[in-house]
Amino acid sequence: MSDEPRAFARTATAPGRPGSRGSRAAARAPRRSGAGRLRRLTIGATVAALVATSGAAAAPDAVPAWSSPGLVGGGGAPHTGVPLPPHESLGASYLPDSSVVRLRDGRMRLVPPGGGTAVTVPADDPRVQAAVRSDRAWLASGTVPTGGLGERYEAMSARALLDLRLLTRPNGASQASWYGIWRYSWPRDSAFAAAAFAVSGHPAEARSVLEFMARVQDPDGTWAARYHVDGSPVEDGRDRQLDALGWMLWATWFARAAAPGEESAADLPGGLWTMVRRAADHLALSLDAEGLPPASSDYWERDPRTEEDPRRPTLGVVGPVLAGLRSAAALAERGSAEAARWSGAADRLSDALGHQFAPYGYPRSPVKGGRMDTSVTFVAPPFAPGDAGVTAAIAHAFAEQSLPNGGVLPGEEWPGNKHIAWTPEVALFGLAAAASGRTETALERLDWLQRHRTSMGVLPEKVGPTGHQAGVAPLGWTASMVVLSLAALEEPLPIPPTAP
Repeated sequence: MSDEPRAFARTATAPGRPGSRGSRAAARAPRRSGAGRLRRLTIGATVAALVATSGAAAAPDAVPAWSSPGLVGGGGAPHTGVPLPPHESLGASYLPDSSVVRLRDGRMRLVPPGGGTAVTVPADDPRVQAAVRSDRAWLASGTVPTGGLGERYEAMSARALLDLRLLTRPNGASQASWYGIWRYSWPRDSAFAAAAFAVSGHPAEARSVLEFMARVQDPDGTWAARYHVDGSPVEDGRDRQLDALGWMLWATWFARAAAPGEESAADLPGGLWTMVRRAADHLALSLDAEGLPPASSDYWERDPRTEEDPRRPTLGVVGPVLAGLRSAAALAERGSAEAARWSGAADRLSDALGHQFAPYGYPRSPVKGGRMDTSVTFVAPPFAPGDAGVTAAIAHAFAEQSLPNGGVLPGEEWPGNKHIAWTPEVALFGLAAAASGRTETALERLDWLQRHRTSMGVLPEKVGPTGHQAGVAPLGWTASMVVLSLAALEEPLPIPPTAP
Protein backbone atom coordinates (compact mmCIF):
# COMPACT_ATOMS: atom_id res chain seq x y z
CA MET A 1 0.00 0.00 0.00
CA SER A 2 1.23 3.46 -0.83
CA ASP A 3 -0.45 6.84 -0.88
CA GLU A 4 -0.71 6.53 -4.66
CA PRO A 5 -4.28 5.75 -5.75
CA ARG A 6 -4.92 2.12 -4.80
CA ALA A 7 -6.98 0.11 -2.42
CA PHE A 8 -5.67 -1.40 0.78
CA ALA A 9 -4.23 -4.67 0.32
CA ARG A 10 -7.83 -7.25 0.98
CA THR A 11 -20.64 -20.50 4.35
CA ALA A 12 -23.40 -20.51 6.23
CA THR A 13 -24.39 -18.36 9.16
CA ALA A 14 -22.76 -18.94 12.53
CA PRO A 15 -24.38 -21.39 14.93
CA GLY A 16 -27.48 -19.80 16.37
CA ARG A 17 -27.39 -16.86 13.97
CA PRO A 18 -30.96 -15.95 12.99
CA GLY A 19 -31.91 -16.36 9.38
CA SER A 20 -32.98 -12.72 9.16
CA ARG A 21 -31.49 -9.63 10.78
CA GLY A 22 -34.52 -7.41 11.04
CA SER A 23 -37.34 -6.75 8.62
CA ARG A 24 -36.40 -5.35 5.23
CA ALA A 25 -38.14 -2.21 3.99
CA ALA A 26 -38.38 -3.03 0.30
CA ALA A 27 -39.63 0.37 -0.68
CA ARG A 28 -37.05 2.34 1.30
CA ALA A 29 -34.25 4.00 -0.66
CA PRO A 30 -30.72 3.91 0.83
CA ARG A 31 -29.79 6.94 2.94
CA ARG A 32 -27.56 9.28 0.96
CA SER A 33 -25.23 11.29 3.15
CA GLY A 34 -23.19 14.26 2.04
CA ALA A 35 -25.96 15.71 -0.13
CA GLY A 36 -24.62 18.10 -2.68
CA ARG A 37 -21.08 16.76 -2.41
CA LEU A 38 -20.80 15.93 -6.06
CA ARG A 39 -22.40 19.20 -7.00
CA ARG A 40 -19.27 20.85 -5.68
CA LEU A 41 -17.08 18.74 -7.93
CA THR A 42 -16.16 20.39 -11.18
CA ILE A 43 -16.23 17.70 -13.81
CA GLY A 44 -15.92 19.04 -17.34
CA ALA A 45 -17.30 17.80 -20.57
CA THR A 46 -14.05 16.00 -21.27
CA VAL A 47 -14.55 13.76 -18.25
CA ALA A 48 -18.13 13.12 -19.25
CA ALA A 49 -16.97 11.98 -22.64
CA LEU A 50 -14.17 9.85 -21.24
CA VAL A 51 -16.49 7.99 -18.90
CA ALA A 52 -19.16 7.18 -21.44
CA THR A 53 -22.64 6.18 -20.37
CA SER A 54 -22.21 2.94 -22.28
CA GLY A 55 -20.37 1.67 -19.20
CA ALA A 56 -16.74 1.31 -20.23
CA ALA A 57 -14.90 -1.21 -18.06
CA ALA A 58 -12.39 1.35 -16.77
CA ALA A 59 -12.01 5.08 -17.12
CA PRO A 60 -8.81 6.55 -18.56
CA ASP A 61 -6.15 7.66 -16.12
CA ALA A 62 -7.08 11.32 -16.70
CA VAL A 63 -10.27 10.85 -14.68
CA PRO A 64 -9.73 11.50 -10.94
CA ALA A 65 -9.97 8.23 -9.01
CA TRP A 66 -12.35 9.84 -6.52
CA SER A 67 -14.90 10.75 -9.19
CA SER A 68 -16.70 7.43 -8.71
CA PRO A 69 -20.08 7.41 -7.01
CA GLY A 70 -20.63 3.66 -7.38
CA LEU A 71 -21.17 0.69 -9.67
CA VAL A 72 -24.15 -0.36 -11.76
CA GLY A 73 -25.21 -4.01 -11.86
CA GLY A 74 -28.07 -6.10 -13.07
CA GLY A 75 -28.68 -8.99 -10.71
CA GLY A 76 -27.67 -11.69 -13.18
CA ALA A 77 -24.59 -13.83 -13.62
CA PRO A 78 -21.86 -12.89 -14.15
CA HIS A 79 -22.37 -10.07 -11.68
CA THR A 80 -20.67 -7.43 -13.76
CA GLY A 81 -20.10 -4.04 -12.16
CA VAL A 82 -19.90 -1.02 -14.45
CA PRO A 83 -19.00 2.42 -13.06
CA LEU A 84 -21.63 5.13 -13.02
CA PRO A 85 -20.23 8.33 -14.55
CA PRO A 86 -20.03 11.03 -11.88
CA HIS A 87 -21.97 13.60 -13.87
CA GLU A 88 -24.89 11.15 -14.06
CA SER A 89 -24.97 10.51 -10.32
CA LEU A 90 -26.58 13.85 -9.54
CA GLY A 91 -30.15 13.12 -8.60
CA ALA A 92 -29.62 9.39 -9.16
CA SER A 93 -30.17 6.60 -6.64
CA TYR A 94 -30.16 2.84 -6.41
CA LEU A 95 -33.49 1.10 -6.42
CA PRO A 96 -33.77 -0.28 -2.87
CA ASP A 97 -31.77 -3.45 -2.25
CA SER A 98 -30.45 -3.62 -5.79
CA SER A 99 -27.64 -2.46 -8.06
CA VAL A 100 -30.05 -0.93 -10.58
CA VAL A 101 -29.80 2.86 -10.74
CA ARG A 102 -32.66 5.28 -11.27
CA LEU A 103 -31.26 8.28 -13.14
CA ARG A 104 -32.39 11.83 -12.55
CA ASP A 105 -34.72 11.72 -15.57
CA GLY A 106 -36.48 8.59 -14.31
CA ARG A 107 -34.85 6.13 -16.67
CA MET A 108 -33.01 3.08 -15.33
CA ARG A 109 -29.38 2.05 -15.73
CA LEU A 110 -28.53 -1.63 -15.39
CA VAL A 111 -26.33 -4.37 -16.79
CA PRO A 112 -28.45 -7.03 -18.51
CA PRO A 113 -27.89 -10.55 -17.12
CA GLY A 114 -24.90 -12.16 -18.79
CA GLY A 115 -23.73 -8.86 -20.23
CA GLY A 116 -20.82 -6.58 -19.50
CA THR A 117 -22.14 -3.22 -20.68
CA ALA A 118 -24.67 -1.01 -18.96
CA VAL A 119 -27.85 0.02 -20.77
CA THR A 120 -30.33 2.81 -20.09
CA VAL A 121 -33.96 1.76 -20.37
CA PRO A 122 -37.42 3.11 -19.47
CA ALA A 123 -38.62 2.41 -15.96
CA ASP A 124 -41.21 -0.08 -17.23
CA ASP A 125 -38.68 -2.22 -19.12
CA PRO A 126 -39.17 -5.82 -17.85
CA ARG A 127 -35.42 -6.20 -17.39
CA VAL A 128 -35.54 -3.69 -14.56
CA GLN A 129 -37.79 -5.70 -12.29
CA ALA A 130 -36.05 -8.94 -13.24
CA ALA A 131 -32.72 -7.46 -12.14
CA VAL A 132 -34.16 -6.06 -8.92
CA ARG A 133 -35.82 -9.38 -8.07
CA SER A 134 -32.52 -11.19 -8.61
CA ASP A 135 -30.58 -8.82 -6.34
CA ARG A 136 -33.20 -9.00 -3.61
CA ALA A 137 -33.38 -12.79 -3.84
CA TRP A 138 -29.61 -12.96 -3.40
CA LEU A 139 -29.72 -10.76 -0.31
CA ALA A 140 -32.63 -12.78 1.07
CA SER A 141 -30.75 -16.05 0.52
CA GLY A 142 -28.45 -14.97 3.34
CA THR A 143 -28.74 -12.18 5.88
CA VAL A 144 -28.06 -8.46 5.89
CA PRO A 145 -26.32 -7.66 9.20
CA THR A 146 -27.78 -4.59 10.88
CA GLY A 147 -26.08 -4.66 14.27
CA GLY A 148 -29.46 -5.42 15.80
CA LEU A 149 -30.45 -1.79 15.17
CA GLY A 150 -33.10 -2.20 12.51
CA GLU A 151 -32.94 0.31 9.70
CA ARG A 152 -30.11 2.44 11.14
CA TYR A 153 -27.40 0.68 9.10
CA GLU A 154 -29.45 -1.65 6.93
CA ALA A 155 -29.04 0.31 3.71
CA MET A 156 -25.27 0.66 4.18
CA SER A 157 -24.94 -3.06 4.91
CA ALA A 158 -27.03 -4.14 1.93
CA ARG A 159 -25.10 -1.80 -0.36
CA ALA A 160 -21.79 -3.15 0.96
CA LEU A 161 -22.85 -6.73 0.24
CA LEU A 162 -24.12 -5.90 -3.24
CA ASP A 163 -20.89 -4.03 -4.01
CA LEU A 164 -18.82 -7.01 -2.87
CA ARG A 165 -20.89 -9.15 -5.21
CA LEU A 166 -20.25 -6.78 -8.11
CA LEU A 167 -16.52 -6.73 -7.36
CA THR A 168 -16.27 -10.54 -7.36
CA ARG A 169 -15.70 -12.05 -10.79
CA PRO A 170 -17.29 -15.38 -11.81
CA ASN A 171 -13.94 -17.15 -11.24
CA GLY A 172 -13.75 -15.89 -7.65
CA ALA A 173 -11.31 -13.03 -8.23
CA SER A 174 -12.36 -10.33 -5.76
CA GLN A 175 -11.31 -6.92 -7.05
CA ALA A 176 -10.32 -4.21 -4.61
CA SER A 177 -12.37 -1.77 -6.69
CA TRP A 178 -13.21 -0.98 -10.30
CA TYR A 179 -10.77 1.71 -11.44
CA GLY A 180 -7.20 1.60 -12.79
CA ILE A 181 -4.74 0.07 -10.35
CA TRP A 182 -7.57 -1.01 -8.04
CA ARG A 183 -8.81 -3.50 -10.65
CA TYR A 184 -6.74 -6.29 -9.15
CA SER A 185 -7.18 -8.99 -6.54
CA TRP A 186 -5.11 -8.71 -3.35
CA PRO A 187 -4.94 -11.77 -1.06
CA ARG A 188 -5.69 -9.71 2.05
CA ASP A 189 -8.67 -7.87 0.53
CA SER A 190 -9.93 -11.20 -0.79
CA ALA A 191 -9.67 -12.80 2.65
CA PHE A 192 -11.94 -10.16 4.14
CA ALA A 193 -14.40 -10.43 1.26
CA ALA A 194 -14.65 -14.18 1.84
CA ALA A 195 -15.23 -13.60 5.55
CA ALA A 196 -17.98 -11.05 4.84
CA PHE A 197 -19.70 -13.43 2.43
CA ALA A 198 -19.44 -16.23 5.00
CA VAL A 199 -20.84 -14.29 7.94
CA SER A 200 -23.74 -13.00 5.84
CA GLY A 201 -24.76 -16.50 4.75
CA HIS A 202 -23.34 -16.61 1.22
CA PRO A 203 -21.10 -19.71 1.34
CA ALA A 204 -20.85 -20.16 -2.43
CA GLU A 205 -19.31 -16.72 -2.88
CA ALA A 206 -16.98 -17.21 0.11
CA ARG A 207 -15.75 -20.52 -1.25
CA SER A 208 -15.33 -19.10 -4.75
CA VAL A 209 -13.04 -16.34 -3.46
CA LEU A 210 -10.98 -18.79 -1.39
CA GLU A 211 -10.68 -21.25 -4.26
CA PHE A 212 -9.44 -18.53 -6.61
CA MET A 213 -6.66 -17.72 -4.16
CA ALA A 214 -5.89 -21.43 -3.77
CA ARG A 215 -5.45 -21.77 -7.54
CA VAL A 216 -3.03 -18.86 -7.81
CA GLN A 217 -0.94 -19.76 -4.74
CA ASP A 218 2.68 -20.68 -5.43
CA PRO A 219 3.94 -24.13 -4.38
CA ASP A 220 5.99 -22.57 -1.56
CA GLY A 221 2.76 -21.31 0.04
CA THR A 222 3.16 -17.62 -0.81
CA TRP A 223 1.23 -15.26 -3.04
CA ALA A 224 2.20 -12.36 -5.24
CA ALA A 225 1.23 -8.96 -3.88
CA ARG A 226 -1.76 -8.83 -6.25
CA TYR A 227 -3.28 -10.58 -9.26
CA HIS A 228 -5.05 -9.78 -12.49
CA VAL A 229 -8.58 -11.12 -12.50
CA ASP A 230 -7.46 -13.95 -14.82
CA GLY A 231 -5.17 -15.20 -12.05
CA SER A 232 -1.85 -14.02 -13.45
CA PRO A 233 0.36 -12.12 -10.99
CA VAL A 234 0.88 -8.38 -11.42
CA GLU A 235 4.55 -7.89 -12.19
CA ASP A 236 5.19 -4.43 -10.78
CA GLY A 237 8.10 -5.03 -8.43
CA ARG A 238 6.06 -5.23 -5.24
CA ASP A 239 7.51 -7.71 -2.77
CA ARG A 240 5.51 -10.66 -1.55
CA GLN A 241 3.76 -9.77 1.66
CA LEU A 242 3.89 -12.32 4.46
CA ASP A 243 0.71 -11.08 6.11
CA ALA A 244 -1.23 -12.36 3.10
CA LEU A 245 -0.61 -15.95 4.19
CA GLY A 246 -1.99 -15.26 7.64
CA TRP A 247 -5.07 -13.51 6.32
CA MET A 248 -5.91 -16.33 3.90
CA LEU A 249 -5.54 -18.95 6.63
CA TRP A 250 -7.75 -16.91 8.96
CA ALA A 251 -10.42 -16.41 6.30
CA THR A 252 -10.48 -20.12 5.43
CA TRP A 253 -10.95 -21.05 9.07
CA PHE A 254 -13.48 -18.25 9.62
CA ALA A 255 -15.62 -19.48 6.73
CA ARG A 256 -15.67 -22.95 8.30
CA ALA A 257 -16.25 -21.69 11.83
CA ALA A 258 -19.31 -19.79 10.63
CA ALA A 259 -20.83 -23.06 9.40
CA PRO A 260 -21.93 -25.55 12.07
CA GLY A 261 -20.35 -28.99 11.89
CA GLU A 262 -17.54 -28.02 9.52
CA GLU A 263 -14.48 -27.52 11.66
CA SER A 264 -11.74 -29.88 10.48
CA ALA A 265 -9.56 -30.48 7.47
CA ALA A 266 -11.68 -33.51 6.63
CA ASP A 267 -14.44 -31.09 5.73
CA LEU A 268 -12.20 -28.86 3.60
CA PRO A 269 -12.13 -29.40 -0.17
CA GLY A 270 -8.77 -30.77 -1.29
CA GLY A 271 -7.68 -27.57 -3.00
CA LEU A 272 -8.31 -25.50 0.10
CA TRP A 273 -6.55 -27.98 2.37
CA THR A 274 -3.51 -27.90 0.09
CA MET A 275 -3.57 -24.09 0.29
CA VAL A 276 -3.77 -24.23 4.08
CA ARG A 277 -0.97 -26.76 4.41
CA ARG A 278 1.38 -24.86 2.12
CA ALA A 279 0.78 -21.47 3.74
CA ALA A 280 0.91 -22.74 7.32
CA ASP A 281 4.10 -24.74 6.77
CA HIS A 282 5.73 -21.73 5.14
CA LEU A 283 4.87 -19.56 8.14
CA ALA A 284 5.88 -22.15 10.73
CA LEU A 285 9.26 -22.67 9.07
CA SER A 286 9.85 -18.93 8.76
CA LEU A 287 10.03 -18.23 12.52
CA ASP A 288 13.46 -17.34 13.86
CA ALA A 289 15.09 -18.13 17.21
CA GLU A 290 13.00 -15.42 18.87
CA GLY A 291 9.82 -16.88 17.43
CA LEU A 292 9.29 -14.03 14.94
CA PRO A 293 8.75 -14.26 11.18
CA PRO A 294 11.14 -12.35 8.92
CA ALA A 295 10.72 -8.67 8.18
CA SER A 296 8.30 -8.27 5.29
CA SER A 297 6.00 -5.81 3.60
CA ASP A 298 2.59 -5.69 5.22
CA TYR A 299 -0.63 -3.85 4.36
CA TRP A 300 1.34 -0.60 3.95
CA GLU A 301 3.19 -2.29 1.07
CA ARG A 302 6.49 -0.56 1.71
CA ASP A 303 10.08 -1.78 1.99
CA PRO A 304 10.66 -3.14 5.53
CA ARG A 305 14.06 -1.40 5.51
CA THR A 306 12.18 1.88 6.00
CA GLU A 307 10.61 0.74 9.29
CA GLU A 308 11.71 1.92 12.73
CA ASP A 309 13.21 -1.54 13.30
CA PRO A 310 14.15 -2.91 9.86
CA ARG A 311 15.45 -6.16 11.36
CA ARG A 312 12.18 -7.37 12.78
CA PRO A 313 8.63 -7.67 11.41
CA THR A 314 5.98 -5.06 12.02
CA LEU A 315 2.82 -5.73 13.98
CA GLY A 316 1.11 -5.66 10.59
CA VAL A 317 2.89 -8.94 9.84
CA VAL A 318 2.94 -10.51 13.30
CA GLY A 319 -0.81 -10.13 13.94
CA PRO A 320 -2.06 -11.83 10.77
CA VAL A 321 0.62 -14.55 10.93
CA LEU A 322 -0.41 -15.40 14.50
CA ALA A 323 -4.10 -15.49 13.56
CA GLY A 324 -3.23 -17.60 10.52
CA LEU A 325 -1.19 -20.20 12.41
CA ARG A 326 -3.90 -20.55 15.05
CA SER A 327 -6.51 -20.87 12.32
CA ALA A 328 -4.51 -23.52 10.47
CA ALA A 329 -4.06 -25.54 13.67
CA ALA A 330 -7.81 -25.40 14.26
CA LEU A 331 -8.47 -26.60 10.72
CA ALA A 332 -6.14 -29.59 11.07
CA GLU A 333 -7.28 -32.93 12.42
CA ARG A 334 -7.18 -32.89 16.20
CA GLY A 335 -4.02 -34.60 17.41
CA SER A 336 -2.41 -34.63 13.96
CA ALA A 337 1.21 -33.73 13.26
CA GLU A 338 0.04 -30.63 11.39
CA ALA A 339 -2.02 -29.42 14.33
CA ALA A 340 0.91 -29.86 16.70
CA ARG A 341 3.37 -28.19 14.32
CA TRP A 342 1.24 -25.14 13.62
CA SER A 343 -0.03 -24.77 17.18
CA GLY A 344 3.54 -24.93 18.45
CA ALA A 345 4.59 -22.24 15.99
CA ALA A 346 1.66 -20.08 17.07
CA ASP A 347 2.67 -20.45 20.73
CA ARG A 348 6.22 -19.35 19.94
CA LEU A 349 4.96 -16.35 18.01
CA SER A 350 2.50 -15.46 20.77
CA ASP A 351 5.36 -15.49 23.29
CA ALA A 352 7.40 -13.27 20.97
CA LEU A 353 4.48 -10.85 20.68
CA GLY A 354 4.31 -10.64 24.46
CA HIS A 355 8.05 -10.08 24.83
CA GLN A 356 8.75 -7.86 21.84
CA PHE A 357 5.65 -5.69 21.37
CA ALA A 358 3.60 -5.70 24.57
CA PRO A 359 6.20 -3.92 26.77
CA TYR A 360 6.14 -0.93 24.42
CA GLY A 361 2.33 -0.73 24.09
CA TYR A 362 2.00 -2.62 20.78
CA PRO A 363 3.54 -0.10 18.36
CA ARG A 364 4.03 -0.81 14.68
CA SER A 365 7.69 -1.76 15.24
CA PRO A 366 8.90 -3.36 18.51
CA VAL A 367 10.95 -0.43 19.78
CA LYS A 368 10.64 1.86 22.79
CA GLY A 369 8.58 4.88 21.82
CA GLY A 370 7.57 3.19 18.59
CA ARG A 371 4.91 4.85 16.49
CA MET A 372 1.34 3.53 16.68
CA ASP A 373 -0.46 1.92 13.77
CA THR A 374 -3.87 0.49 12.96
CA SER A 375 -2.32 -2.99 12.90
CA VAL A 376 -2.78 -3.09 16.69
CA THR A 377 -6.33 -4.15 15.81
CA PHE A 378 -4.86 -7.31 14.24
CA VAL A 379 -4.11 -8.70 17.71
CA ALA A 380 -7.62 -8.00 19.01
CA PRO A 381 -10.95 -9.75 18.40
CA PRO A 382 -12.01 -11.16 16.00
CA PHE A 383 -8.41 -12.18 15.20
CA ALA A 384 -7.18 -12.88 18.74
CA PRO A 385 -8.71 -13.16 22.22
CA GLY A 386 -9.43 -9.93 24.06
CA ASP A 387 -6.62 -8.40 26.12
CA ALA A 388 -6.74 -5.31 28.31
CA GLY A 389 -3.32 -4.13 27.17
CA VAL A 390 -4.29 -4.41 23.52
CA THR A 391 -7.56 -2.58 24.16
CA ALA A 392 -5.66 0.31 25.75
CA ALA A 393 -3.21 0.34 22.85
CA ILE A 394 -6.08 0.52 20.35
CA ALA A 395 -7.51 3.58 22.09
CA HIS A 396 -4.06 5.18 22.12
CA ALA A 397 -3.50 4.42 18.43
CA PHE A 398 -6.85 5.89 17.40
CA ALA A 399 -6.13 9.09 19.33
CA GLU A 400 -2.66 9.45 17.84
CA GLN A 401 -3.84 8.81 14.27
CA SER A 402 -7.03 10.90 14.39
CA LEU A 403 -7.68 13.73 11.95
CA PRO A 404 -9.91 16.82 12.28
CA ASN A 405 -12.43 15.28 9.86
CA GLY A 406 -13.07 12.48 12.35
CA GLY A 407 -11.20 9.79 10.46
CA VAL A 408 -7.71 8.41 10.92
CA LEU A 409 -4.42 8.04 9.12
CA PRO A 410 -3.11 4.48 8.62
CA GLY A 411 -0.47 5.16 11.28
CA GLU A 412 1.41 7.87 13.13
CA GLU A 413 4.33 7.79 10.72
CA TRP A 414 2.23 7.49 7.57
CA PRO A 415 4.44 8.87 4.77
CA GLY A 416 1.60 9.96 2.49
CA ASN A 417 -0.93 12.76 2.67
CA LYS A 418 -1.35 13.71 6.33
CA HIS A 419 -4.81 15.25 5.84
CA ILE A 420 -6.74 12.42 4.19
CA ALA A 421 -8.49 9.75 6.24
CA TRP A 422 -8.65 6.12 5.15
CA THR A 423 -11.94 4.31 5.56
CA PRO A 424 -10.41 0.82 5.99
CA GLU A 425 -8.58 2.15 9.04
CA VAL A 426 -11.76 3.54 10.58
CA ALA A 427 -13.50 0.26 9.78
CA LEU A 428 -10.72 -1.79 11.41
CA PHE A 429 -11.04 0.23 14.61
CA GLY A 430 -14.81 -0.25 14.39
CA LEU A 431 -14.49 -3.99 13.86
CA ALA A 432 -12.17 -4.34 16.86
CA ALA A 433 -14.64 -2.44 19.02
CA ALA A 434 -17.66 -4.39 17.80
CA ALA A 435 -15.94 -7.76 18.23
CA SER A 436 -14.75 -6.78 21.73
CA GLY A 437 -18.13 -5.65 23.05
CA ARG A 438 -17.32 -1.92 23.02
CA THR A 439 -20.61 -1.11 21.35
CA GLU A 440 -20.67 2.67 21.68
CA THR A 441 -17.21 3.00 20.14
CA ALA A 442 -18.20 0.67 17.31
CA LEU A 443 -21.30 2.76 16.60
CA GLU A 444 -19.21 5.94 16.48
CA ARG A 445 -16.98 4.39 13.80
CA LEU A 446 -19.94 3.06 11.84
CA ASP A 447 -21.73 6.40 12.02
CA TRP A 448 -18.65 8.15 10.61
CA LEU A 449 -18.46 5.68 7.75
CA GLN A 450 -22.17 6.07 7.06
CA ARG A 451 -21.90 9.86 6.94
CA HIS A 452 -19.02 9.73 4.48
CA ARG A 453 -20.45 7.46 1.81
CA THR A 454 -20.82 8.78 -1.72
CA SER A 455 -24.03 10.43 -2.91
CA MET A 456 -25.12 6.93 -4.01
CA GLY A 457 -24.53 5.48 -0.54
CA VAL A 458 -21.28 3.67 -1.47
CA LEU A 459 -18.25 3.37 0.82
CA PRO A 460 -15.16 5.11 -0.64
CA GLU A 461 -11.51 4.43 0.07
CA LYS A 462 -10.57 7.85 1.47
CA VAL A 463 -12.14 11.02 2.88
CA GLY A 464 -10.59 14.46 2.46
CA PRO A 465 -10.18 17.29 4.99
CA THR A 466 -13.59 18.77 4.21
CA GLY A 467 -15.36 15.43 4.53
CA HIS A 468 -15.66 14.76 0.81
CA GLN A 469 -14.81 11.53 -0.99
CA ALA A 470 -11.06 11.42 -1.77
CA GLY A 471 -10.63 7.92 -3.16
CA VAL A 472 -12.23 5.34 -5.38
CA ALA A 473 -15.63 3.85 -4.50
CA PRO A 474 -16.65 1.22 -3.72
CA LEU A 475 -13.70 -0.20 -1.79
CA GLY A 476 -14.18 -3.89 -1.09
CA TRP A 477 -12.04 -4.01 2.03
CA THR A 478 -14.06 -1.32 3.79
CA ALA A 479 -17.34 -2.89 2.66
CA SER A 480 -16.24 -6.25 4.07
CA MET A 481 -15.37 -4.83 7.47
CA VAL A 482 -18.64 -2.92 7.74
CA VAL A 483 -20.51 -6.20 7.19
CA LEU A 484 -18.32 -7.99 9.74
CA SER A 485 -18.71 -5.19 12.29
CA LEU A 486 -22.48 -5.20 12.05
CA ALA A 487 -22.55 -8.98 12.35
CA ALA A 488 -20.32 -8.75 15.44
CA LEU A 489 -22.78 -6.38 17.10
CA GLU A 490 -25.48 -9.02 16.70
CA GLU A 491 -23.53 -11.94 18.13
CA PRO A 492 -19.85 -12.64 18.84
CA LEU A 493 -17.70 -13.49 15.84
CA PRO A 494 -15.60 -16.66 16.08
CA ILE A 495 -11.99 -16.09 17.19
CA PRO A 496 -9.19 -18.53 16.27
CA PRO A 497 -8.62 -20.77 19.29
CA THR A 498 -5.31 -20.54 21.11
CA ALA A 499 -5.09 -24.35 21.22
CA PRO A 500 -6.35 -26.90 18.66
